Amino acid sequence: MNKSELIERLAERTGLNVMQAEEIVNLIYKKMRDALVSGGRIEIRGFGSFVVKEYQAYQGRNPKTGEKISVPPKKLPFFKVGKELKERIDVVEPSEGKTAQA
Repeated sequence: MNKSELIERLAERTGLNVMQAEEIVNLIYKKMRDALVSGGRIEIRGFGSFVVKEYQAYQGRNPKTGEKISVPPKKLPFFKVGKELKERIDVVEPSEGKTAQA
């Protein structure tokens, strides 16, 4: 699902017009982005959590030339899947012992 599909579904389910649904989705994205930029954490129960991980500087290699390069420290967003979502995706049928498509 992409952003435009999310907007369409929201509009269908709530009876809002597409412009109102888009405004709501954009507001949620903006608040999530602002929280991560300010060093916060986002937790959506049953879905997962978003945090920003900080990585130290290190010496890397240019894969084409093999030359050593210095990689500066950086911050990257990280998503950790929640227990409920993980269980719903990895459903095991008790009689078969195989993973089933949910």
